[in-house]
Amino acid sequence: MSKQLKYRLEAMGLELPPAPKPAGVYRPILIIDNQLYVSGQGPVMNDGSLMQGKVGSVLDKEEAKVAARQVGLTMLSTIITHAPKELRIKRVIKVLGMVNATPEFENHPYVINGFSELFAEVFGQENGIGVRSAVGMNLPQNIPVEIEAAFLLEK
Repeated sequence: MSKQLKYRLEAMGLELPPAPKPAGVYRPILIIDNQLYVSGQGPVMNDGSLMQGKVGSVLDKEEAKVAARQVGLTMLSTIITHAPKELRIKRVIKVLGMVNATPEFENHPYVINGFSELFAEVFGQENGIGVRSAVGMNLPQNIPVEIEAAFLLEK
């Protein structure tokens, strides 16, 4: 990952958690041509632990939005850890946000805004916001949010 992105994150005062190890048989990232795909990420804390809790019962929508932002920091850590040093992200293409929510909870898009707002801060409004889905489901290890994303790379 480019030094430029690392410096930008430091200048913004963002502290990245450790990149998680794969929890199954998959790659954390995959580069095909000029696209970067990042496997689903959960909210890893700076000590390496996972945030947990079902949204709508244990966590409210504000706490869940913070969890989605933490997923964004986790994803940035995963990219920096696993991507080639010369890789440069041009823009966010697609985000799939999954919220571990009770059946009554209906604010999934609001929760995933925590991730989208972070990437808009890091890459700018034009390049940091792509197309997006936000859905509710049960998630592994009772994490509140999982997000996967695709990025366009500079050639």
